[in-house]
Amino acid sequence: MLIVQGWWIGLKRSMEKNDNLWEKQFQEKFKEIYQEYKGLIKIISSGDGKSEEFKKASRRISEIESIIKLKEKLDTITSKIRETKKMIEEEEDNQLKELANEELIFLKKREEEIKKSLTEIFLPKNPEDEKNAIVEIRPGIGGEESCLFVRDLFRMYTKYCDKKGYKIEIFNSQVSALGGFKEIIFLVKGIGAYSDFKYESGVHRVQRVPETETGGRIHTSAATVAVFPEVEEEKVKIEMKDLKIETFRAGGHGGQNVNKVASAVRITHLPTGIVVNCQDERSQIQNRARALKILRARLQYLMEQQKRDKIDKERKQQVKTGERSEKIRTYNFPQNRLTDHRINLTLYKLDDIMEGELEEILKNLKSAELKK
Repeated sequence: MLIVQGWWIGLKRSMEKNDNLWEKQFQEKFKEIYQEYKGLIKIISSGDGKSEEFKKASRRISEIESIIKLKEKLDTITSKIRETKKMIEEEEDNQLKELANEELIFLKKREEEIKKSLTEIFLPKNPEDEKNAIVEIRPGIGGEESCLFVRDLFRMYTKYCDKKGYKIEIFNSQVSALGGFKEIIFLVKGIGAYSDFKYESGVHRVQRVPETETGGRIHTSAATVAVFPEVEEEKVKIEMKDLKIETFRAGGHGGQNVNKVASAVRITHLPTGIVVNCQDERSQIQNRARALKILRARLQYLMEQQKRDKIDKERKQQVKTGERSEKIRTYNFPQNRLTDHRINLTLYKLDDIMEGELEEILKNLKSAELKK
């Protein structure tokens, strides 16, 4: 990883200096990618189509082919730039020279855009980004209205997942009196789910006339979203002696059986005090397995957070971190406005966003992260 990061830093500096080093480093990197591509083709040719190795190879080939297409475009534009420069040097007609100069400006701009795209592709990726995401949404200030906002956020994420092809599996939910959620925890399944949903972690503020308001006054409420990458069982070992496991009768939806059998599970991790409830399945075994999955994710997050706090304590006091304690976004319904406070982005199409149109927001957040 250090080697890759060193290459990235050098590449980024080359882009900033606009020198020939970028071209040299990119060509070296492309040779490595082409060698990787040939090896992946061998795996695909000899694979059975069902193994995990075959699936990973197929995904990586798709990524590499997109890089190859960009390189072909870059080669074409680079060639045109050379031809245009030569024409400017040799042409005597001033009008043609002027047209050629305009064409050169356009070509250089396009060249810069493609180089930027390639640079972003080569940016070292967080290994967690490809994983499934565990998302927890809870009401903040605002009473029943904040519970209804939790419901609306969950609906927004569900719509987004439908568009992206992600699958949602509900781990736990508690319905409020008016049909909102006191809590909802769910798994987003799909390659790259965490890379998208990690930006949602934080306080989401809503400004609107609540369903509970009879006087038409605008209220401000909030909900908190926490997002964790799904953690493999072998990565975080949990000792049974460290757990207090309780069972109880579930409440809410689930049919007649749900309130008659003690199928719901509450697990307390004694060393950290983390408590996890799971009740959405009728089977106690399934609820226990899901609760352990959530617990692993929270423990991994806690360990990583403690590590970051230790290493980066001074910086965290000066720079916003996007943690749950910070307001990251405001949803203003009367003005149809959404503002993401981390990047000062304001969009006047909240109605579309609540229908799952999150791509523009996420694209801007990812671009902002690249500039750090």
